[in-house]
Amino acid sequence: MNIPISQEYTSKAEDIADQVIRKLKHVLPTAARLCLISTFLEDGLRMWFQWSEQREYMNMSWGCGYVLATIFVLVNLIGQLGGCVMVIVRYKVSIACGVLFFIVVLQTFAYSILWDIQFLLRNLALIGALLLVLAESRGEAKSLFAGVPSLGENKPKNYLQLTGRILLAFMFVTLIRFEFSFLQIVLDLMGSALMVLVTVGYKTKLSALILVILLSTLNIYHNAWWNIPDYKPLRDFLKYDFFQTLSVIGGLLMIVYLGPGGVSMDDYKKRW
Repeated sequence: MNIPISQEYTSKAEDIADQVIRKLKHVLPTAARLCLISTFLEDGLRMWFQWSEQREYMNMSWGCGYVLATIFVLVNLIGQLGGCVMVIVRYKVSIACGVLFFIVVLQTFAYSILWDIQFLLRNLALIGALLLVLAESRGEAKSLFAGVPSLGENKPKNYLQLTGRILLAFMFVTLIRFEFSFLQIVLDLMGSALMVLVTVGYKTKLSALILVILLSTLNIYHNAWWNIPDYKPLRDFLKYDFFQTLSVIGGLLMIVYLGPGGVSMDDYKKRW
């Protein structure tokens, strides 16, 4: 039987991706977590180094007084830096993800992001990335004995992975650039197709790995905040975009490491 050329190339690409993943399997989860918490870490450090500016901004925006403004900055600082440390060292990851989730919701309302569709979608993508970290921690918790497979399906983990994949797709929607150039149209179409594959869980690891490479390249090209002088507001905007995109890249790396989970087309194919 003749194998279609496209299927042959896809199989070769999957083999290469599997080899890369096997070689990097010991560093993938750590790299994924580092990328994922980067936006929280950057924002927490900004709260530290720009304490007065952040407190003044909240006081002016909401007229809440310096006491409440100080509490807001303090909660963001401690919550984000503390949550990042807990995720990295894998200490009570579920609590850490809950704290970071609370920070995302708090900032959504505090900064009126709820009414800005682009920022809202990016925050939903951040929540999706956090769910994938939570899925990884639940997977480890379910393993009672090293090297012994667990009996039955880990349904909470599967649904966390599914929800995480769906929410990650929101980030890519905000990255689509409506520019009428051949290269941009190709990038938008290719990225959208790969994101759909990741969302439904088809050829998941390969699609996620290609998206990691694509998003990393575009992130460095479009959000090179280090080339902008400190006094220009554009630097802060690009920095924000850079670290948020890096967090989503971390979520995709977690998908590369974990796979799509039980609720996916890849899993259903195995049962057929």
